[in-house]
Amino acid sequence: MSSIGVLREGPLHAAVKALLARPGDQLEVPVGRFVIDLVLEVQTGGFSALGPKLDGLLDQYQFRIVYPVAAERRIVRVDEHGEITSVRRSPKHAGVVDVFDRLVAFPSLLTHPHLTVEVLLVREDHVRRVRAAPTGRRKLDPGERRLIDVLDRVELRGPSDILRAVPPLPSGPFSTRDLAAQLGCSVLLAQRVVYCLRMIGIVEAAGKRGRTPLHQTHPRATSAC
Repeated sequence: MSSIGVLREGPLHAAVKALLARPGDQLEVPVGRFVIDLVLEVQTGGFSALGPKLDGLLDQYQFRIVYPVAAERRIVRVDEHGEITSVRRSPKHAGVVDVFDRLVAFPSLLTHPHLTVEVLLVREDHVRRVRAAPTGRRKLDPGERRLIDVLDRVELRGPSDILRAVPPLPSGPFSTRDLAAQLGCSVLLAQRVVYCLRMIGIVEAAGKRGRTPLHQTHPRATSAC
């Protein structure tokens, strides 16, 4: 019978596991009632499914979550025979800050001494095929992420690591829109960054600008970095 991780993994997930594995490692390990990858968990999707594993294992085991983000990406389109029909470079470039889109699932655990989150900045191909829809019209499938290269690895083990890994926060009180401009990301992602940083004590409320809530870096966070 296939393990849980094998049933759900795609090419990128499998490639990252193979990259991180060392001789003698087991790729799907039963721990209690769970199955984990190696001595870590490789995630290419949302983190919410990890909640039960973390609740059941984190106090007893060191836990590493590895999350690949596409610092560089090509969009590769293939026909029904798998032949490449076009290749273009995506204008989008993700960074370490993109992991906060997933960390909203359990931001307070970022301060747990047994948890490490490792962000892999990767070069990848996003391969898409054209397929027929039930209506007879053609549409693009969601595609597969395929690992080409690992450009950098960034470990997050607590507030000081997070402050060093993300671009500098605004020096004074800021809104989520201000932060989005500072980080070069969407307002939605900036909102999630602020939520996570508040939960771990890096930022705090700083009043309002009109009706807009403001935030600021907590003094203790600055001195600890």
